Amino acid sequence: MKRQEFSVKRNSNSQTSSNNTNCTNCTMGKRKRTEGTTHGAPENKAPAIAKKAKTSKLSTTATAEGSSLVTVQVVTGSYDRILHGLTATISTDDHVEFADTFLFNAHNSAIRCLALSPPSAPEPGKLQKVMLASGSSDERINVYNISAHPPNRKYQDAISSVAPRRILENPKNREIGTLLHHSSTVTKLSFPTKSKLISSSEDSTIAVTRTRDWSLLSSIKTPIPKPQGRPSGDTASLGSTPAGVNDFAVHPSMKLMISVSRGERCMRLWNLMTAKKAGVLNFSRDMLQDVGEGKHALGEGRKVVWGSTEDGDEFCVGFDKDALVFGMDSIPKCRVMPEPRKKIHEISYVTIDAANDSSLLAVSTDDGRILFLSTKSEDLISSKSTEEKEKNPSLPMAKLIAQIGGKDAGISERIKDFSINRIPNKGGEESLVIAAGSSDGKVRIFKFGVSELEKARKSKTAPTVGRLLGTYETQNRITCVEAFIMIPRPEGVKDSEDELEDPSEDENDDENDEE
Repeated sequence: MKRQEFSVKRNSNSQTSSNNTNCTNCTMGKRKRTEGTTHGAPENKAPAIAKKAKTSKLSTTATAEGSSLVTVQVVTGSYDRILHGLTATISTDDHVEFADTFLFNAHNSAIRCLALSPPSAPEPGKLQKVMLASGSSDERINVYNISAHPPNRKYQDAISSVAPRRILENPKNREIGTLLHHSSTVTKLSFPTKSKLISSSEDSTIAVTRTRDWSLLSSIKTPIPKPQGRPSGDTASLGSTPAGVNDFAVHPSMKLMISVSRGERCMRLWNLMTAKKAGVLNFSRDMLQDVGEGKHALGEGRKVVWGSTEDGDEFCVGFDKDALVFGMDSIPKCRVMPEPRKKIHEISYVTIDAANDSSLLAVSTDDGRILFLSTKSEDLISSKSTEEKEKNPSLPMAKLIAQIGGKDAGISERIKDFSINRIPNKGGEESLVIAAGSSDGKVRIFKFGVSELEKARKSKTAPTVGRLLGTYETQNRITCVEAFIMIPRPEGVKDSEDELEDPSEDENDDENDEE
C-alpha cells in the first residue's frame, strides 16, 4: 500500500504537468494563427528573441548573486508539530537576511528528530535536491524533497513583500510520503548515504529503509531490558519497564553501528553487513561514577557519535550531565564536561584539519553555551593528583578549548540542537557557520574562522570565539535543528516541475554501499 501511495502522487503530478503543457500548446497555436493572418510571418520571431534574452538575464543574475552570497537552509522541528524551513543569506560583510521557505504542519504530535540526505548528483539541465526526513511521537516518518539551490526571487509575490516576515517560497519543497515502519515514538533518523535511511524508535527496533522505493530492507530488534528494582510477576504493570533506542551512530565505513537504549547501562555494537549483534560493552560502576551517574541514576547512554582525532577513530557516549570518550579498543579514554557540570543536549565532532585528522568535540549545554573540547591524548587534563590517583583512580578530563554563547553573550536559554557547516572565505581560509536552536524558539547564526580554534587550542584559558550574526524568532518551541549550505543555482537551468529520480543512479549508490 505504501508503494501505491508514492506512485499515485507522482502520476498525478505528471498528469497535471502534461495537461498544462497541452493547454499551453493550444494557446500558442491560436496565437500564431492570429498573428500570421494579421501581421504576417516575419513578426513571429520577435517574441522568441525577447524570451531568450529574458532567460539569459535571469540566469546571469542568479549566478552573480550565488557567487557573492552564502545561503544556509535551516530546518527546525518543534513541540508544536511545525516543520519550519528558513534561509539565512550571509553577505561578504557578514550581514544576515532571513526568509521563510516552507512551513508544514507535519505531524500530529511533537517532532523529535530530523535528518538530511546528501544532495543528488549534479546532472546537466537538472536541479539538485536534498531529502528531508522528520520523526515524531505519532510513530510516523515523513519524507520531503527540498531544493538544494537558493529560492528564485521571481517566486516572491505581492503578499510576501507586504508580510511582516520575508517569504521566499520554493515550489520544489514538497512532501513525498509517510513511512510506517515503527509502532512507537521515533527517536533518531540518519542518512548514512543517499540511498539508505536508518531510523530508531521506542519500540526497540532500528529500521533500514531503501530510498529508491522506500521498502524496508531490515529491522534490527534490540533486547528489552529486564526490570530492575521493580515488582515482578503479576504485580508488575504492563509496559512499565522503560525500553527503546535512545540514539545510534554509524561508523564512516558503513559497516558498524553503535546504539544506546533506555534502561540499559551498556551500549551495543551491530554489524550492518549482517544486521546482527557484534558485541555488548557494559558501563562499569567506576565509569558511571566518573560521569556523575550515581546509584539511583539511570546510567543509560543518551547520545552517541563517531569521531576521529590524531590518535585515531573514537566514539563518544553522552549521559545526562557528562560524556565518555572511548577508543577503538572500547577502553574509556577521558570524560568531557568541566566543572560545574551542566545538562547535555547535543554532541558532535567538528573537523579542524582533515589532512591531519584533527577534530574537536562540540557539546551544547543547558546554560546556552556550545563548548569545544579536545580529546587528543596530549591535551587531556588529570583531574586528581598522583597520590589520589593511586588510591582512587579516575579518568582524565578533556581540555576545554573555546566556547560560544553563554551569559556573557546574552544567551541563557538551553540550546536544544545545532548544526555546523563549513564555508570558504576569500583569503582561502575556511569558516564555520553554526545554526543553533533554543527552547525559547530562537534560531541563532554564529560564524567564526577555523584559525580561531587553532589559536585557542594553544592558549591556557578558553576564550569565547566567533560572533552572533543574527537571530530569528520562530515562535515555536524548538526540539531539533538541521542545516546545510545551499548550492548556487547552475547557469541556464530553467525552473520546471520535479522529475522522478533516475533509478540507475540509486542502483549505482546501492552497488557502492555493498562494496
